[in-house]
Amino acid sequence: MSGRIAIERCAIATVDAAGTEHGSGHIVVEGDRILAVGEGPVPDELESSARRIDGSGCLATPGLVNCHHHLYQWATRGLAQQATLFEWLTKLYPIWALVDEEIEHAVARAGLAALALSGCSTSMDHHYVFPRGGGDLLAAEITAAREVGLRFHPCRGSMDLGESDGGLPPDSVVEDRDEILAASEEAITRYHDPAPDSMLRIALAPCSPFSVTKVLMAESAELARKRGVRLHTHLAETEEEEEFCRERFGVRPAEYLEEMGWLGEDVWLAHCVHLSEAEVRQFGETETGVAHCPSSNARLGAGISPVAALVGAGVPVGLGVDGAASNEAGQLAPEMRQALFLARLAGGAEALTVRQPLALATIHGARCLGRQDEIGSLEVGKLADIALWRLDDLGHAGIEDPVAALVLGPTPRVGLLLVGGRPVVENGELKTAGEGEIADEIAAASRRLAGKAEVAS
Repeated sequence: MSGRIAIERCAIATVDAAGTEHGSGHIVVEGDRILAVGEGPVPDELESSARRIDGSGCLATPGLVNCHHHLYQWATRGLAQQATLFEWLTKLYPIWALVDEEIEHAVARAGLAALALSGCSTSMDHHYVFPRGGGDLLAAEITAAREVGLRFHPCRGSMDLGESDGGLPPDSVVEDRDEILAASEEAITRYHDPAPDSMLRIALAPCSPFSVTKVLMAESAELARKRGVRLHTHLAETEEEEEFCRERFGVRPAEYLEEMGWLGEDVWLAHCVHLSEAEVRQFGETETGVAHCPSSNARLGAGISPVAALVGAGVPVGLGVDGAASNEAGQLAPEMRQALFLARLAGGAEALTVRQPLALATIHGARCLGRQDEIGSLEVGKLADIALWRLDDLGHAGIEDPVAALVLGPTPRVGLLLVGGRPVVENGELKTAGEGEIADEIAAASRRLAGKAEVAS
């Protein structure tokens, strides 16, 4: 826990319910909490013993929240470059089946470091590939998150519907259902911290309708609700998925989830590109969250999620990077511009304002993870997860609206990132680990995985 920090003379977008902004204001942090935020200089009574940070030329926002990711995919970037989702998965599943604990730690450190440098203070990870003999992959990425210093929501994913039973994944990467449920319960018991200042929370996340049986979907929901953790899965990402659900279950993907008891305020779903108007309304009525992954959806040619309609219906819509094998940039901040542009391509120039993508990346993401009372906005009493962006450089100078500069201008590397009041990025540099060391480690891990795949083939 840090001492008192005072950030001053910066523009501030609090992303609170009123949309409060300050042209030149201050934020005071005490320990891991926000003590004060407002216009003008730091009040005299709060200046004592504070470490002062000059925010001139900068915009302060809440730390960004990444609502969908697959960290293990960092080791397979740049492959299947012109594939649809199902083609891409078919090519990569055999390689992912060779991931081990050492590779997982390297990819998680790389992915989380990239997120931190793009202003992300909280990330989830949806890990669903557990090769036999690969070691403790969940523990490896949790260790990496602690080393980098991000707030982490790893999801114990699962697949039990292999190719021989009509699913998409090869049988070599699926698990037995009883084994999955036992491992899921163990992950909750071992790691889940429900405390308001938690750095680590577990969710349960069967992979997708085309890789998981109906029984596992239902039993995972039962276990999650018994243990008080959240639920996550992929949904309605592609037209091929809809065809699969109609052929196998006789319903659309969202109807399938409804039948499984998977709609509700404790659920958030990745992608949701192909939803009907009625399904959008239903998500709003049930407060089911959506993780919008605009770059990944574009990279795989999946389509454009109806984000403006979802937001209009009251759905919590967060942003997700998705796995680095379908979004090689691996950064969250650029997804704000991508979300804005895709929404306007689909619905016209008035579909989203420039401030709405910032809200998606912060308070909406916090809602998806069930943490809107703790993170996602800059308010007194909330956790001090703060991103400070320098906007007086060549790429941003002259854009008078700082939020427009952040969203529409070139994406800056965050200058300062506090997570619970602790500097994780400072002066644009990662403080918790060496970037060069991480880059060398991930390059070696990627080569080793490629070598293992070559031998296996």
